[in-house]
Amino acid sequence: MMRIFLIGFMGSGKTTLGKAFARAMQLQFIDLDWYIEERFHKTVQELFAERGEEGFREIERRMLHEVGEFEDVIIAAGGGTPCFFDNIQYMNRVGKTVFLDVVPEVLFRRLKIAKSKRPLLAGKDDAELMSFILSALEKRKAFYEQADYRFDAQFLESREQIADSVAAMKNLLDKE
Repeated sequence: MMRIFLIGFMGSGKTTLGKAFARAMQLQFIDLDWYIEERFHKTVQELFAERGEEGFREIERRMLHEVGEFEDVIIAAGGGTPCFFDNIQYMNRVGKTVFLDVVPEVLFRRLKIAKSKRPLLAGKDDAELMSFILSALEKRKAFYEQADYRFDAQFLESREQIADSVAAMKNLLDKE
């Protein structure tokens, strides 16, 4: 039985690497945000708007515990998931956690492209976006560093880089 939680800041590659890794390992892949959207028939943005961050985080916690019961699965947690309630301790208890570590400059480049789809980033200019990334990383660092493994996820820009990262993650998890 395998249960792996990918954690890290938004834009760190949890979905990109998670899908590819799950395919290579013949495991199910679940993106927690997508799972929430399917269950509630609303987007994360809509849930944030309706219930505020606190209300969303409560939903996220309940859904994390639900998917945390699944077996043979790779779960991409939301960027903030480990930072609320006892979520990081829960993930460490029921599975293996992998922190996808990415430098702020790479996160900025990735998030600048996708910021309209992310409720916490909407409307930020470049300076505000970089400031938000640096500030949020500082606040979340203590939670991310509680992961069982740290994985350098800087290189996920091409199929070749993704394949190399899948192989590197397999090696990291096989070391046990």
